[in-house]
Amino acid sequence: MASAIASKMGLSLRRKQAKTFNVQIATMDADMEFSCEVKWKGKDLFDRVCRTIGLRETWFFGLQYSVKDSVAWLKMDKKVLDHDMPKEEPIMLYFLAKFYPENAEEELVQDITQHLFFLQVKRKILEEEIYCPPEASVLLASYAVQAKYGDYDPNVHKPGFLAQEELLPKRVINLYQMTPEMWEERITACYAEHRGRTRDEAEMEYLKIAQDLEMYGVNYFFIRNKKGTNLLLGVDAVGLHIYDPDNKLTPKISFLWNEIRNISYSDKEFAIKPLDKKTNVFKFNSSKLRVNKLILQLCIGNHDLFMRRRRVDSLEVQQMKAQAREERARKQVDRQRLEREKQLREEAERVRDELERRLLQLQDEAYMANEALLRSEETADLLAEKAQIAEEEAKLLAQKAAEAEQEIQRVKVTAIRTEEERRLMEQKMLEAEMMALKMAEESERRAKEADQLKQDLHKARESERRAKNKLLEITSRSPYTPLPLSANAMPPDIPSFNFSTENLSFDFKDTDMKRLSMEIEKEKVEYMEKSKHLQVQLNELKTEIESLKLRERETPMDILHNENTEKGNSKQSNFKKLTLQSTKSRVACFEEL
Repeated sequence: MASAIASKMGLSLRRKQAKTFNVQIATMDADMEFSCEVKWKGKDLFDRVCRTIGLRETWFFGLQYSVKDSVAWLKMDKKVLDHDMPKEEPIMLYFLAKFYPENAEEELVQDITQHLFFLQVKRKILEEEIYCPPEASVLLASYAVQAKYGDYDPNVHKPGFLAQEELLPKRVINLYQMTPEMWEERITACYAEHRGRTRDEAEMEYLKIAQDLEMYGVNYFFIRNKKGTNLLLGVDAVGLHIYDPDNKLTPKISFLWNEIRNISYSDKEFAIKPLDKKTNVFKFNSSKLRVNKLILQLCIGNHDLFMRRRRVDSLEVQQMKAQAREERARKQVDRQRLEREKQLREEAERVRDELERRLLQLQDEAYMANEALLRSEETADLLAEKAQIAEEEAKLLAQKAAEAEQEIQRVKVTAIRTEEERRLMEQKMLEAEMMALKMAEESERRAKEADQLKQDLHKARESERRAKNKLLEITSRSPYTPLPLSANAMPPDIPSFNFSTENLSFDFKDTDMKRLSMEIEKEKVEYMEKSKHLQVQLNELKTEIESLKLRERETPMDILHNENTEKGNSKQSNFKKLTLQSTKSRVACFEEL
């Protein structure tokens, strides 16, 4: 009896414990884990994930899981545990974009939606699931760097700062004889040109370039037509495309979604009924029933979105777009305010640097004036000493001249008795007179030199006086007198400059909103010019690195892309050419492949 009761309790506990299961969700941005109820359907879990990350544009996304050698998507109306997936907990699911927009800039409203698309497309390009030519890879890498690091600053972003970043597909790196430093230099040169773009703007520019790549947003499946020819079926946002298995870049046949009335499958056979009733239903076979289910899911979803884009937006989408416009307007105003504050800060720093420079200059001038004053004082003292010595020498010479004159008078008075003595005396007299004359001349010269020294002394005193006045003038001047700011350096709407933060405030006004709305309208007009600029950038990058290409390492995709480029073919031009033919002729062409 006791054992029966215990077994029943254990069974009831197991049933209670089995009411929930754990699921791990991997998004492109983070991993999350949820505890789910057994009764939850795919929609319950999907909505929980969307609420958690704040996503409202749910129609682009789905929950993907791996099954055997392929992938599948969680069905919204089916219980999670009823799907054919591994049941080991935590069950691993991937939150990914299932459907891609035709025009990312017009369709992606929320920042989180744009960010998730950016991360997914970036990963697909790096893992070479989407072919990207080398020049476009460098430009895309520069926008990825702008999104992560913000504006380029040579003092912060020094050589080697991208060494650990994965920015280019390995195929592109191997195709050129370039070092990592050379690649970084090319990417940084483009990165520096993106100054002023926010993370959201850089990510959107990335997506605008990526959406023009031939393999962007295309899901490929191996199929056979009625004749048994192996072909590739491509499903994307605009329609169905038929490719040669060796060429995923250029479709042979394309059908827009608005040309297709009905899509169905039976076992492995797929049937597509065109809108034109005169055109026959065309059929193809896939390899597995599971693949047919996936193709049908993608066709239905892409067809619904294709038709939705061509109708008036729902109230929910209109509300989201209005909120997004207001948010962008607020961000733009905030960015303008921050830009003004940045300009004021830079101007203040410039004034500070100028004041510091002037202070150093005045300090140097004061030092030099002080040195000149010291030298003037030393020179004056030296000249005074020389003048005194010259004056004493002049007095001494005058005294000697007087003594010589006295000696002459004494000699004249003295009687010389003999002729010899007279002759000697005359000779001595002559020598004395010559000596007296020389002494008189020397005395006169010394007197002139004394006068000259007195004049030099006077000049030295005058120079000393001027040096003292200049030093007094320099020391009395304030080194921190602010320089007047140039009118051109200030923003036109700033009435005055002040270091106080009170003048850095900015009011959010209706005029700013109107101005921003006008700027948004102008973007459409500038689109063609930007496209031309983008093409010029890509051509310049291609020219710069073309000489370093190793032709023997080109992949079949590279060769196909080069052939398309030489012929002037692009994704848009190929699509236009293919859809010019009638639906009937395209169906017939498909069956004859």
